[in-house]
Amino acid sequence: MQTNLKNYLAITAGYWAFTLTDGAIRMLVVLYFHLLGYSAFEVAMLFLFYEFFGIVTNLVGGWLAARLGLNITMHIGMALQVIALLMLTVSDNMLSVAYVMFAQALSGIAKDLNKMSAKAGVKTVVADSQDYSNQSSKLFKWVAVLTGSKNALKGVGYFLGAFLLDVAGFRASLAILAGGLFLVLIITLILLPRDIGKSKSKPKFSQVFSNTAAINWLSGARFFLFGSRDVWFVVALPVFLVEILDWSFTQVGTFMAVWIIGYGIVQALAPRILRKQTPTGLTAKILAFILALIPLGIALSLMQSPSLQTPDINNTEYILIIGLFIFGIVFAINSAVHSYLILAYADQDKVAMNVGFYYMANAAGRLIGTVLSGFIYQTYGLIGCLWVSTLFLVLAGSISFMLPKQIN
Repeated sequence: MQTNLKNYLAITAGYWAFTLTDGAIRMLVVLYFHLLGYSAFEVAMLFLFYEFFGIVTNLVGGWLAARLGLNITMHIGMALQVIALLMLTVSDNMLSVAYVMFAQALSGIAKDLNKMSAKAGVKTVVADSQDYSNQSSKLFKWVAVLTGSKNALKGVGYFLGAFLLDVAGFRASLAILAGGLFLVLIITLILLPRDIGKSKSKPKFSQVFSNTAAINWLSGARFFLFGSRDVWFVVALPVFLVEILDWSFTQVGTFMAVWIIGYGIVQALAPRILRKQTPTGLTAKILAFILALIPLGIALSLMQSPSLQTPDINNTEYILIIGLFIFGIVFAINSAVHSYLILAYADQDKVAMNVGFYYMANAAGRLIGTVLSGFIYQTYGLIGCLWVSTLFLVLAGSISFMLPKQIN
């Protein structure tokens, strides 16, 4: 048990450090390139390869992890993130769209290698436990803590990125983040066993596509769940806060950080919120439809607000702040349920590939959400983004009807 706990803590620590840099680089790129005069859609396009290569990485990364071990793929991801951070430290005249998109592609590969490795690693650690009767509840608890703490730290990363941009500048901020992550890489590489998560057999690449119906349906629901968040959160919200509400970079970073930290805390507490009841597909369906009501309510409220495009923006701020924090609470519980279900549905010897396939759908949802976030905001504003978010959540809930009502 002590070895399992040590491995779990090492995985979590590596995931935490990576997540800080992931949140920080996101805010640094969004705010700095908006400062350079990029439109909302152009900023969104900078993340196109970040999300696209996340899809590819999850598909291939699960197969690689099954053959090489989760320790190797986790640290390849961390090393790529260090390279991506350092690539952006060049002078402004070298920061062409193509160059930044390539650096973001490396960051996207890094993020999904790290996330897939950490999530699959938890399944492996829990499965090695001798307490077979309590494995389901322990799995839900440990994955909720891992995912929730990760998201809380991503919020800290959002604040850190915006704060560093104000006090240290763009390039110094990137260098600080790269140095810290490299140090953690060395420490966790030493601590984790090399064969963790390695499949007993050598799986063929064709096996990365899941033939389990529950995993396929859950992946479809995940696509729309995360698309519903990113369609307003990634580009539209920070640009709206700067352009319309005239917030400073630090204010924007702080608000988004507090939102994500709160989201992560709720996610970590999901087992308690659900009264330690092991969630099922029915849980995911109910939560998705409840969640759909929130962006719908925000959009309808903003449509009634006369202050949306005027200097008198207090009403708009109240609607956004209250509405988005309610959204964050329900979204966090829904996401925690999904994170548990994929590990519960996954085959023990193919856990890395099953999780990789599932997070491929997650990355695809983030990709479409990111692109639409810039395009819809530029065309229809923040209200348009919230309407698309509502539609995506209705689709996520509808797909969840196909999930098993009980865990086998």
